[in-house]
Amino acid sequence: MRFAPHLLTAAAALTVATLAGRVYQPAQAEPVPELTAQQIAVLEAQAFAAAGAPAGLTAPEAIPVQIRRGETFEQAVQRTGISGAEAQAVAATVSNAYDVSQMQAGLRFETAIARPRGGLGEARLIGLTMRTGPASQLTVSRSFDGALRLRELEERVTEETVVLTSEVRGSLSATAQRMGADAAIRRAATRIFGHRFDLQRDIRASDEFTLVYDRKVTENGRTVDTGDLLYAELKGVAFYRYTPAGAREPQYFDASGKNIRSSMMRTPLLRGFRVSSSFGVRTHPISGFRRMHQGIDFAAATGTPIVAPADGVVVEARRWGGYGNWLRIRHANGLESGYGHLSRYASGIRAGQRVTQGQVVAYVGSTGASTGPHLHYEIWRNGQRINPTSIRVDVGTELTGADLAGFRAEKARIDRIIAAGGQRRPVVMQASAPGLRPAAPAATRS
Repeated sequence: MRFAPHLLTAAAALTVATLAGRVYQPAQAEPVPELTAQQIAVLEAQAFAAAGAPAGLTAPEAIPVQIRRGETFEQAVQRTGISGAEAQAVAATVSNAYDVSQMQAGLRFETAIARPRGGLGEARLIGLTMRTGPASQLTVSRSFDGALRLRELEERVTEETVVLTSEVRGSLSATAQRMGADAAIRRAATRIFGHRFDLQRDIRASDEFTLVYDRKVTENGRTVDTGDLLYAELKGVAFYRYTPAGAREPQYFDASGKNIRSSMMRTPLLRGFRVSSSFGVRTHPISGFRRMHQGIDFAAATGTPIVAPADGVVVEARRWGGYGNWLRIRHANGLESGYGHLSRYASGIRAGQRVTQGQVVAYVGSTGASTGPHLHYEIWRNGQRINPTSIRVDVGTELTGADLAGFRAEKARIDRIIAAGGQRRPVVMQASAPGLRPAAPAATRS
């Protein structure tokens, strides 16, 4: 059933009635086979899209509606300009499928409203569509006698394992977005690659990358759910997702079974930055004096996420003179990291809070003595500031025994999917939209 919701809602029911007559009243000369419910729904959708407005009314106008706080579904429908009695009838029709009293503020749906020619008379609802699940929606339209008709439509859903391969064009994240990877997959990829690469300085145009991930799509190509990132490869370095025995969450390993998790990530920013000032003596941009710059400045847009480069505990999250909003995290082996000029802290970040590697802890800003949005990043060893680029990065542990055997089996499975260019399999989607609670079936429901 390939149709756009606004075309469906703009439909008039006269064509539907005519079509239905053709379906159920075959010519006497040659019997017509009985159609399935799905075939009928497809034909109705086509008829809705081709239909015009009833006589005496203007062409239907598509009006999107969102339920406001403290507003009922009936009141939201009435804001389209139809009468209270008409809105009540629409609500009663929809309640045959869903309990309208449970619809929450923020729920969106689309209506098609026709108005009387010449301005005399009441506007009429020609159609309404509302998504009730990832791959389902209900529609309200009018029959030949003006009565409201309710229909629930389901799209077939396929689960895919996507193999996305491309050369970097611009930035890695922007390239992946153009190729169809959603925000969650792009974030996961940048976190993984951030363990081995400085994504701003190590990546060049034409560098090739591959992402393999699960997703569920409808028959018209709309993604309804994205699963896990199973595999990520950049510049020939591959990472496989695997959960060792006893691990609380999945981890990523290179082809030999070595955990990619490093002791400290290369940078606390994963995208959209450049080094504007290195560690060492420089002329201060505000005071004009030459003095030691005991950190690295990363120029980035305000609001760019900052991640913890390693596990640790927050020591300070406060205002500190020229550093503006300041954050300091204590890590293992006598190391601490500091972050200045922040616009704000991430939710829950305060002194004593434990953080994990790759967790967003703050956002780039320009507070304190700053000439523009950037991150001032420092590393301390045993209380002394050191050059962040001098940190020796240790790689993670290697799998052994049963874990290594399990990893090799999963690696072989992913390699087969990559060689095949992906994988598809049908699934059944039954989840309802937020705020919609199924009501008992009604006898009048079609």
